[in-house]
Amino acid sequence: MSWGAWLREQVYPRSGFRRATRYVLHRMRRLPDQPHRIARGVFAGSLIGFLPLPGMQFIAAWLASRAINGNLLAALLATFNTNPVTTPFFAVLAMTLGHWILGIEKPLSWDYISGATEQAASDLWFNTLAIFNSDVPRWDGLIQFWHEIYLPYFIGALGPGILLSLIGYYITIPLVEAYQKARAAKADDRKEKRRKLKATLADAAARLRPHRDGDKLDKKETDGHKPDDQ
Repeated sequence: MSWGAWLREQVYPRSGFRRATRYVLHRMRRLPDQPHRIARGVFAGSLIGFLPLPGMQFIAAWLASRAINGNLLAALLATFNTNPVTTPFFAVLAMTLGHWILGIEKPLSWDYISGATEQAASDLWFNTLAIFNSDVPRWDGLIQFWHEIYLPYFIGALGPGILLSLIGYYITIPLVEAYQKARAAKADDRKEKRRKLKATLADAAARLRPHRDGDKLDKKETDGHKPDDQ
């Protein structure tokens, strides 16, 4: 897959979000681990998925899962709980809650958020170039973005993120238990069928053995009474 196709898949999967979500849930149910460890991994990865950690979600999910002894693969899969369609709505909710907690009175309009983000990106690029020239680094845009966008987003995302991740935790346990029981029952059923088939074949072979032995005796007797050739 080319980089362009990979980026398109991240924005909108060709199979749709519903099929992609079903695939992740299917992979998670099939993990060969205890339901509680899988659920802990889901909690850790889901919470990290809600937090603004671009480019670091897999590392943070791995560390969080290790900290609570969760399933690592479940944690990585659970970070896909957010997508480009739902993230903007959750981000506005988180920043609104964060502004209320921190007592920040700023209008959460698109112009305000995009302007602060562009200014921070411009300062970051300028400071990167300043390493190689004599320009004096500037921090006003980065400081504004940290205090008015990122920090409120992070703090505001913690509460809803923990709540939604706890819901995912308690839903995962019975789902994984039910799937593992059904899978074990299906495996036992296949094993029982193979056992019965082997028993049937062995019984059939036992019934055919006397007939084969009798045919061999008849053939020997016939050969014994055959006259010698002249």
